[in-house]
Amino acid sequence: MMFLLIIFWLFFFTFSFGTAGLIFVLMRNAVKRPWKLKIDPNYKPKISVIVPTYNEANVIRFKLENLAKVNYPKNLMQIVVVDSNSEDQTANIVYDFIKQHPKCDIRLIKQNKRIGKSAALNFALRYCEGEIVIVSDVDCFWPSDILEKALPFLADPTVGAISGPKILLNSNQSWVTKSEDAYLNSMNLIKLGESKIGSTLLFEGGFSAYQRRALVSFDPYNTGSDDCGTIIKLIEKGYRALFIPEARFYSAFVSTWKEKTCIKIRRANQLVRLFAKTFKLLLKGHFKSSRKIVLLKIMLFILSPLMLVPLIITTILLLLQLPLFALLLLILLVPKIRVYLIEFLQSQFILLLSMATVALNKSFVIWNKPPDRIFICEEVLHKYKLI
Repeated sequence: MMFLLIIFWLFFFTFSFGTAGLIFVLMRNAVKRPWKLKIDPNYKPKISVIVPTYNEANVIRFKLENLAKVNYPKNLMQIVVVDSNSEDQTANIVYDFIKQHPKCDIRLIKQNKRIGKSAALNFALRYCEGEIVIVSDVDCFWPSDILEKALPFLADPTVGAISGPKILLNSNQSWVTKSEDAYLNSMNLIKLGESKIGSTLLFEGGFSAYQRRALVSFDPYNTGSDDCGTIIKLIEKGYRALFIPEARFYSAFVSTWKEKTCIKIRRANQLVRLFAKTFKLLLKGHFKSSRKIVLLKIMLFILSPLMLVPLIITTILLLLQLPLFALLLLILLVPKIRVYLIEFLQSQFILLLSMATVALNKSFVIWNKPPDRIFICEEVLHKYKLI
């Protein structure tokens, strides 16, 4: 009986922690590979930057100042602010900024009602004139050289989209922001490894740039995951979606565990829906060029969390019958591993909760604004030379 219990524990551990560990090791090795791309540092296409807003009076001016500061020819940069029926002074602040900066090509378009970010982006897409369409959330800020460093990767005809890493403005605010920073660092390594192999599936809303010829609409699978849903469709068409370390941007993050959990559950709900649909497409023979990456992502976001519950049960049974087994678990609690272990466990529990919300047919098309705007102020943005 004890032998059988250990076998079951090893099985569940392999498909829970083992899956994440295997992916991390594979991607860490892949990061060392060179880019096999035609990177053109002189590539300067016409770009359209979409900024979706809803009641963003406190930060919209900072966002526009940040975009105006970016090193790129003004005649090649269009900014489209799409407002989802804000009830504050967001629109008026944008109009004032347009008057004060006539050299900037800024256009404000308005929706009659708020029906979700994907709908706002698709509404704005009609007004985009650029060869490259870039999405940037209003609470995310670019270094002035981001386009000079990032756009050359889109010169390669096989690349359909690029994104970059999020750098937290308040990474030392609390243990929550510190753990989020550690999580982002590990995920960035994985995304870079995936990109070197073929494509990554996870994009950030602070900087996501798309070839207009490859982009039909945002989130075509109607999962609410505008970034990742769009990327899946591009990869289906044979384009590559890349994580570019040079395309970094800055944003803030919530400082309490409750706020973080709420954000993560909403995000995970969308990812579970997306990867469930992606699995069906995989079975039908889609994703010929990125099949391995897609399969690994499905294992990480669907299979791995499902294995966590039986892993916990068998761990408890082993601890009751074999106290020395606790020594093995203590190895996982050394300081160097503890932060990543806690973050991983929390992510797996959140994915499980999200699967339950999907099973109950609960979706989050419209997100509540996270309370991270209080960390975005003029002093901090000046410190990082973002305005």
